[in-house]
Amino acid sequence: MTGQVLASWNEGPARRAVLEYVDRATTPGTGFVEPADRIAAFDNDGTLWVEQPLPPQFDFVFRAWEEEVKADPSLASRQPYKALVERDQGFFEGLATQDPEAVASLLEAFARSWAGTTPGEFDARVREWTRTVRDQRFGVPYVELVYRPMLELFDLLRANGFRVFVCSGGGRDFMRAFAEDTWGILKENVIGSAAAYTYTDGRIVRSHELLGSLDLGPGKPEHIFAHTGRLPAFAGGNADVDIEMLRSAAFALLVRHDDDRREYAYTKGAEASLAAAERFGWAVVSMKDDWATVF
Repeated sequence: MTGQVLASWNEGPARRAVLEYVDRATTPGTGFVEPADRIAAFDNDGTLWVEQPLPPQFDFVFRAWEEEVKADPSLASRQPYKALVERDQGFFEGLATQDPEAVASLLEAFARSWAGTTPGEFDARVREWTRTVRDQRFGVPYVELVYRPMLELFDLLRANGFRVFVCSGGGRDFMRAFAEDTWGILKENVIGSAAAYTYTDGRIVRSHELLGSLDLGPGKPEHIFAHTGRLPAFAGGNADVDIEMLRSAAFALLVRHDDDRREYAYTKGAEASLAAAERFGWAVVSMKDDWATVF
């Protein structure tokens, strides 16, 4: 990465819109954002790293569930284990598009699978996965499939007094395990669907229950406000489940996946967000045209 601002971004309307917004937000006058209100929130899957053919967290949990089903075959009659055993394509498509019902069943099972573990134990399992498992198409660990242009955007925002948060429907604690090394974002700035914790005998351990609602759709601005006491000034997403978060922000950036050579080209699960971008005047990033480098 060079010292140039947004070095991996091609000149064009998306880059220009970002730079103009940051300039307005930090210059006294119309559009100025007080430093305390400079909150930037970004989705993860499909906005910061690949989400096809399925979001990477599913690779992590599916490996664990295959072992659980071997140990307890009765699980095969319950979702999401049933879909995994039967290779139910419809269920997987629901996960890929972050269908709330499919994601809810996954996260509930996710909470059960690691109930009773400490944060350190869970972190270690995720870190082992990041070191040893590789994406089938690209042949590298998933944490190497983070979009470089978005990391450069983080640098720009931080240099201008913004506090950067990740707000994803995925597991909060899963993302926290690699957030600091991969995104340069502190664990406390990661917002997501999460298990509840209990403090017993001097230890914090995961419970088998989810903490609050799913961090999808309206849950995103709700979770951001609960976490920060503010709604975002800048928000970035890529899918229909990000619409409410993008609408809650003064400036919205939508990533369009249209590069099947360097990444993937698809609109499924993003049709409504692309229409909303046109309606509300959001900045749209063409991965193919606006990014000189993807990873």
